[in-house]
Amino acid sequence: MPKSYFLTSESVTEGHPDKVCDQVSDAILDAVLADDPLGRVAIETLVTTGTCFVAGEMHTETYVPIESVVRQVVSDIGYTRAKYGFDFETMGVLLAIHEQSSEIAQGVVVGGAGDQGMMFGYATNETPEGMPLPILLAHRLARRLAEVRKNGTLPYLRPDGKTQVTVRYEDEKPIEVTKVLLAAQHAPSTTRDEMEEDIREHVVYPVILDELRAEGMPILLNRTGSFSMGGPQVDTGLTGRKIIVDTYGGLARHGGGAFSGKDPTKVDRSGAYMARYIAKNIVFAGLADKCEVQIAYAIGDAEPFSVAAWTFGTHKVPEETIAKLIPEVFPLTPQGMIDHLNLRRPIYKKTAAYGHFGRNDPDFTWEATDMIDAVRAAAQV
Repeated sequence: MPKSYFLTSESVTEGHPDKVCDQVSDAILDAVLADDPLGRVAIETLVTTGTCFVAGEMHTETYVPIESVVRQVVSDIGYTRAKYGFDFETMGVLLAIHEQSSEIAQGVVVGGAGDQGMMFGYATNETPEGMPLPILLAHRLARRLAEVRKNGTLPYLRPDGKTQVTVRYEDEKPIEVTKVLLAAQHAPSTTRDEMEEDIREHVVYPVILDELRAEGMPILLNRTGSFSMGGPQVDTGLTGRKIIVDTYGGLARHGGGAFSGKDPTKVDRSGAYMARYIAKNIVFAGLADKCEVQIAYAIGDAEPFSVAAWTFGTHKVPEETIAKLIPEVFPLTPQGMIDHLNLRRPIYKKTAAYGHFGRNDPDFTWEATDMIDAVRAAAQV
């Protein structure tokens, strides 16, 4: 990388149509796991004007009132009035869910991976959370938009919204935020001047503190002029269409598999969580300033297809040492990852908005740094 450069990441609010779908899919997963920890779920959701369509596969011993779960999620997000073009009471809920394939099941029940694929995890020491600063701030702005809407500070806001943050780096370290972009859905009667002042005071400045703001940092809002029509009324949403928002904001590679709606036998989810856990423990153990881990699997096989690690020239011990210690220190079979990270719990709906990583929540076990001593011992440092 050059000595000085700019990196940009985006996030979306919980009312963005794609995020509505992610939360619905994960709420259904949680409802299964609450009563049946061994349940297997692969649920996809689509929303559009006045309609929510839920489809997928499920194998469970419990009953889930799926329509009630869907309506509760939409209500909690804030789509509570028909004038928004989408609301929890009047929308249609369509279901097309069937039994999981017996051919897939025969490999999963004996501890094999639920699918093939490759998963990436990443960590950096540029923030206390081990996350790149642009995506961390983009998530905080998106969450703040929802907070000021729900607590009545800015009652004219509506659920849909997006954020984008650009950070200037010097010598691989974040120096300042140079530009902020927001799209905030609002009531038709709200003026642009009113919104710009409110968003600056109640959203941007509480998140991006003075010491982080570049001189004259522009705050760009609703660049088409207005954003009164939003949500599923004007934009069809789908589960799994915000995978870069869910991970590292584009500042690390991605295997391509989405997380939401998938139980932890699906290595798209558990493997990505374990890869993040590994990378974070390697960085926080002081073995590198940055680390990216790849794990790959074949469907039905328990052991990983391959394991690799990169440190982008920031390693303090040889990269070969880091790659070698990963399978020695960390459990990498699907069952091993599930047990170590305690993934058979109804914890997933809250992962489905504002990022799966970098969150200070005890349920996010993949964010723990409890393997630092083991990593250092294996690396002999």
